[in-house]
Formats: sequence, structure tokens, C-alpha cells
Amino acid sequence: MFGNDAELLLTIHRSHASELQADAARDRLARSLPRRHPRGWLGRRQHAARVSDARR
Repeated sequence: MFGNDAELLLTIHRSHASELQADAARDRLARSLPRRHPRGWLGRRQHAARVSDARR
């Protein structure tokens, strides 16, 4: 498959470099998107119920 050690090292270097580029692209995309706050399965209903309970 590889004729010598130099080809093996070059192949490893290229695959590692492409992994680093993919990680950097994923991080840039994650930073560019707005963060969503996690909600429970009831969503807004839980918050609305608490507000109405406080008004009583």
C-alpha cells in the first residue's frame, strides 16, 4: 500500500489536517448559530402555569 515511510507519514498528515479543518468548520458554524435554551417536554406551558399560580 505504501512504498515507504514518507508516503505513510504524508498520508497520516493529510488525514489529520483534514480532520482539523472539519473540526474548525464545525466550531465556526456552532458559534455562528444562536444558542437555544433547552426546554422541558411541556415547553412554555410550565412557565405559563407558574406565572398564573403566582397571580393567585
